[in-house]
Amino acid sequence: MVTIADVAAAAGVSRATVSRVMNGRSTVDPAISARVQEAAIELNYRPSNVARSLSLGRTTTVALVVPDLGNPVFQRVLGGVTSAAAEDGYRVLVADAAEDPGQEAAIARDARQRCDALILMAPRMPDAVLAGLLPDVEPAVVINRELASSSVPTLVVDYADATVQVLEHLVELGHRRVAYLAGPPAAASDAARRRGIAAVRQEHPDLEVTVLPAGADIEAGHAAAGPVLASRVTAVVAFNDLVSFGLLAALNEAGVAVPADISVAGFDDIELARYATPALTTVAVPQVDLGRHAWRELHAVIDDSAQPATTTRFGAQLQVRASTGPVPPRVARAAVQEPDRRPEDAGAAQDAARPEQVPTWTTEGGAVVLHRALDHVALARYEPGTSLPTIHSPRPYLHPLHTLAGVPLTDVSPVDHRHHYGVSMAVPDVNGTSHWGGRTFVADVGPTLLPNHGRQTSTHTVVDALSPHVLLDTVLWSDEHGAPQLEERRRVGARLLGDDGWVLEWRSTLHAAHGPLEIRSPATNGRPGAGYGGVFWRLPVATSTRVLSAAGEGEGLAHGSASPWVAFVQRHSDHQGGERATTLLLTQTSPARHWFLRAAEYPGACPALAWDTPLLVPAGGTVETGVVAALLDRELDAAEAAELATGLR
Repeated sequence: MVTIADVAAAAGVSRATVSRVMNGRSTVDPAISARVQEAAIELNYRPSNVARSLSLGRTTTVALVVPDLGNPVFQRVLGGVTSAAAEDGYRVLVADAAEDPGQEAAIARDARQRCDALILMAPRMPDAVLAGLLPDVEPAVVINRELASSSVPTLVVDYADATVQVLEHLVELGHRRVAYLAGPPAAASDAARRRGIAAVRQEHPDLEVTVLPAGADIEAGHAAAGPVLASRVTAVVAFNDLVSFGLLAALNEAGVAVPADISVAGFDDIELARYATPALTTVAVPQVDLGRHAWRELHAVIDDSAQPATTTRFGAQLQVRASTGPVPPRVARAAVQEPDRRPEDAGAAQDAARPEQVPTWTTEGGAVVLHRALDHVALARYEPGTSLPTIHSPRPYLHPLHTLAGVPLTDVSPVDHRHHYGVSMAVPDVNGTSHWGGRTFVADVGPTLLPNHGRQTSTHTVVDALSPHVLLDTVLWSDEHGAPQLEERRRVGARLLGDDGWVLEWRSTLHAAHGPLEIRSPATNGRPGAGYGGVFWRLPVATSTRVLSAAGEGEGLAHGSASPWVAFVQRHSDHQGGERATTLLLTQTSPARHWFLRAAEYPGACPALAWDTPLLVPAGGTVETGVVAALLDRELDAAEAAELATGLR
């Protein structure tokens, strides 16, 4: 390796002269300096950084201490510092304080001992600790923390004004009940946001802002969904975009539409904000410019220790995107509506069918699968539902159910209603417990997330030994505290229906074995027309969906009717760019009930247990319900549907 002595010998000068030239000293004669540089180039000499640091008394490195390097904002600021420092021959080392204010000062001192200067990014330590630290670590710059009196330059984002911008935006949209998901208590920017809240409330006395503790990461936002929905606000302002992301995910899981049901906004405008679902309204902060300016201030102090301290303020700009919208109308709308479904029996006719026409249930893993006996094609799958989220009211369900040609006619946890699960016994109110999932309709309030989600547990699932096309299940319904409410005896049978269809029959008996039952629906609780609750069939969204019933064609004629049958005629896109036609024909077992049915918002239906009056079941009493469904690989018209329905019943 070429040394400084080799360069000195080649240039005919002393090693001290070479050192002075390499370190940029101006005391060397220009001709001698040129000779040294030519020798260094010819020998491909590379100066030693360690030796140079010892000579100059500098490392040409600076340290940046951040509360959490996982935060994309701090990463962008780091990028700005790094690029600007590199232009001046400096490198940046990073220390992560892991959101621990107690260790932050010690980490900063340790970092400063290894570098020429220090940048503190949004320090969380108390004011007194910060005031005692700064004289020990100068030269330094502080970002996002105002100092009462110090010789250290500071850079501050005006988060108070940023908060005013986002709240004024929400007020213009009609929102008057807003939640603020607060950041870490030690964060100065959190205090600035609260000052902005106070300023807006002075201008708008009718504005209510509920402050909810959260944090600074995605998990904090996800955990805040329950308190947010319990507060019944119409909009949320999160501490930062990461918290917003976590909240958006939790709201999606709960079946809450953004912004139709609740608006969400954040701060910082990190790169992923525009790609969120929906795109996030946020307040943009000049993150890279913040880092570059921090370096310019620090470099000035390094070169001139007498450089006067300054405070530089950065503005923020509201970015309106799809996550905020007008305040939802105070009519009770079902963003978490779930269709209901009725079980029907198909056993007797099945038993007389030829063996090759009889589908059979078999246990596969933790589920029970229905196969067409002739070719063993899977037609249906019965899941225990034990792993469903509590907020979805865990219950056994059927999914997927296919036509003989393989077209699925059920959907699970769709985007529009995350708590819809294929075909299941879903009832929104059993003695106050939700076996439907999602939100509960509360009179004069609307759909509200309550901690009232029950659980249905299969206690004895067997395939009938004499009739393998019949699945028998005993299901225990428990309330949100785990106390038993009722016992259900469930029978699910199947049979083929010619070459292009098959029949599913579901029959349930609800037994009030643990005391009297009061089964209610949103309709009985004050929401007209929302009488869902029973055996609910959720279909997938298709290219087109038509509804037929004995009253004629259209959702409006079928919904709320006592028609002996209803049919969903759908067209589905296939992988080759074509379409396939299907019909799902539903009939009821006795007693006849009103149909709850949706087609425009989403396709689903059930015979309603409590259409407009509560269903009261005395202790020891029973309730019968069920549906018979024909799944066909063709379109039926009204006359064909009526004829087929007569045969099914």
